[in-house]
Amino acid sequence: MSPHHKINYIEIPSKDLTITKEFFGQVFGWQFIDYGPEYVAITDSGIDGGFFYLQQVVSPDSGSVLVVMYSDNLSATQAKIERHNGKIVQAIFAFPGGRRFHFTDPNGNEYAVWSDK
Repeated sequence: MSPHHKINYIEIPSKDLTITKEFFGQVFGWQFIDYGPEYVAITDSGIDGGFFYLQQVVSPDSGSVLVVMYSDNLSATQAKIERHNGKIVQAIFAFPGGRRFHFTDPNGNEYAVWSDK
């Protein structure tokens, strides 16, 4: 498949890059490459991207795009998020094709996790 006109990279704001790296590293196993004090690239996340320093947060309620991750085990992923200071903002619910829940990271950005299992 040609990369022409395909989503290639995603950038997400972060109030605290250290906390962001700790959270996503511990919960999802992502790796990071630091590019100065205000930017960190994401690796091992399924899509190339990065976090940049900004005091604002993203949420679908404010019109933001929702980043959605996949999990083989929603309950285990939810528990891991909660153990690492993430907050569940929408409990697991069914939708056509599977189930999902929404959470905020320790910085307050909203994401979702879904599964077809």
